[in-house]
Amino acid sequence: MSVIISDRRTLVVGLGKTGLSCVRYLSEKGRDIAVADSRQNPPGLQELQAGWPDVSVYLGDFDKNIFAGFNELVVSPGINIAEPAIAAAAANGASIRGDIDLFAEAADAPIIAITGSNGKTTVTTLVGEMAQAAGRKVQVGGNIGTPALDLLGRGADLYVLELSSFQLETTDELNAEVATILNVSDDHMDRYPDKMAYFQAKQRIYRGCKNAVVNLDDALSTPMARDTLRFVCFGFNRVNPETFSTRDDDQGTWVTFGFDNLLLASELNLLGRHNLSNVMAALALGQAAGLPMASMLEAVRAFRGLPHRCEFVRNLDDVDYINDSKGTNVGATVAAIDSLVPEQGKVILIAGGEGKGADFAPLAEPVARHCRAVVLIGRDASAMADVLPEGVAVIKPESLAAAVTEARRQAKAGDRVLLSPACASFDMFRDYNDRGDQFRALVEAL
Repeated sequence: MSVIISDRRTLVVGLGKTGLSCVRYLSEKGRDIAVADSRQNPPGLQELQAGWPDVSVYLGDFDKNIFAGFNELVVSPGINIAEPAIAAAAANGASIRGDIDLFAEAADAPIIAITGSNGKTTVTTLVGEMAQAAGRKVQVGGNIGTPALDLLGRGADLYVLELSSFQLETTDELNAEVATILNVSDDHMDRYPDKMAYFQAKQRIYRGCKNAVVNLDDALSTPMARDTLRFVCFGFNRVNPETFSTRDDDQGTWVTFGFDNLLLASELNLLGRHNLSNVMAALALGQAAGLPMASMLEAVRAFRGLPHRCEFVRNLDDVDYINDSKGTNVGATVAAIDSLVPEQGKVILIAGGEGKGADFAPLAEPVARHCRAVVLIGRDASAMADVLPEGVAVIKPESLAAAVTEARRQAKAGDRVLLSPACASFDMFRDYNDRGDQFRALVEAL
């Protein structure tokens, strides 16, 4: 490990956007800080050295002896707090915190906090647009866009945060006005010993919150500690008081609250049944935070979704091509398959990549029911193929370009070609955006 300057009391572990936000915040508070990163040239290093030249920087393998010199570690979410140097510091009495823990301590306006295996970016963005439509001075960030600490001091009267399980691991008590776990499915099993540990990290979002928004279609959404909480619920076909739900009549599928119809699903600019769930969740969060219904519905009708999330690319030869590159875990891909089955055809699924230790078995049933063929790419293509049912064609080309060509060959009129990988992208692409951008370009070039 190379030592650039000298020791300080608070160690920021990990640079990048989050680490820099912690440095900025703590230095403005007059705190003595140092920075450690396991990489020799981490992102943000030049900005750190230009803006805070007196801050000590430790680069390379984490050293237990150096970490032991600090009584507080502020750990970036991408770094596992089980790292030996961090665990040893904790055992010696050091406080292990994260940027969201610091944010919760300083927040000067109510917080809407959103986590979940799938849908959290869409829901967070939509709630932010609902708040804007209501005229609120809202700041949106956290795990998306702007780091949470950089949202402070901007005159907000409401914060809307997307939070990952990694961020919640180091958050003691968020004290949100409204919090939700949208859903829980296997993800990040390369970091957690089991699904229970992942679930327990998600549950930390409810610590100190006033209102919990609960997905009635996923039991793992429910707070384990619930004595002082007010619940607002959502779920399909569960028309009840204080519940956002759906009901069908001769006009189509309605989104409802209590016994009142709010809007038709056909009014949405979003694909898939799972996006109906996202809309119900966003309405429940906004209602619990006091946003007016008229403004929320205005925002819902205007919302066009986000790139790489069940994004319609084109129709060619009566076949739809859908970009769901953000489907980076099995639960997301199962939801996409179930939600996007065409009325008169089948799904041609393009999947595969780096599976993060996930169990691919839940893909078997929706693939058997809805897929004409599965085109697999990437490191874990063979592991995924092993769990898929007989009777569905499985093809394993060498590249995404070849996968798109093969998917077109397999598709019939009325089908949908769906890129929803159920895997991370890092074995073949820069990130899921790069993967989705390449898919879109390849489809547009057909």
